[in-house]
Amino acid sequence: MIRILIADDHRIFREGLARLLSDDSELNVVAMVADCNETINAVRSNDVDLIILDLSMPGPGGVELIPRIKSIRRNVKILVLTMYEDTQMAVHALRAGADAYLTKGEKTLDLAAIIHLVAKGGRYLCPSIAEKVAVGIANGTEPTDVKERLSAREFTVFRMLVEGKRSAVIASELSLSEQTVSAHKAHLMRKLNVHSVSDLVRYAIRQNMTTP
Repeated sequence: MIRILIADDHRIFREGLARLLSDDSELNVVAMVADCNETINAVRSNDVDLIILDLSMPGPGGVELIPRIKSIRRNVKILVLTMYEDTQMAVHALRAGADAYLTKGEKTLDLAAIIHLVAKGGRYLCPSIAEKVAVGIANGTEPTDVKERLSAREFTVFRMLVEGKRSAVIASELSLSEQTVSAHKAHLMRKLNVHSVSDLVRYAIRQNMTTP
């Protein structure tokens, strides 16, 4: 039996996913949570084998949530299921410790089969992302450009700024002071050689990093 925790802030999506997985007698959804803090508490209080993790839940999380989970339960498998379809985010998540990366826009994925693969120690990258990585390699471009330049926290702030969130909102969701968020913002803009949030958005569009 594979014990699963679903972490996603959309209730209908969580419940639909749980119903879908219930068709497989070897899969057991033991808990469902809606934000980053609930995820950490659930990892501490539930003996789970695999976590289906969204990267855009409220609270101090995103990619940074992955190593936090692994520090609590080292052997748990993490399957990221997200809206983000860019290679930078995928590589960032995998390097942080995720075992699989899937996008919610994929139409033909056999999620139960992927869960079984990952639970047995396999790794998985959804076809749309894998194709972009392959094309990048063929063209001699690095899909990890932003990851190499930014720290994990700077990358999280970068994504939230591109999504249109104000510094005060980012500070609240990441449990930081506005001054600290401003410092991260200044550092990442310097590293990416941009001068405004509009420049960041244009950068994200050029890198195919915008959310569908």
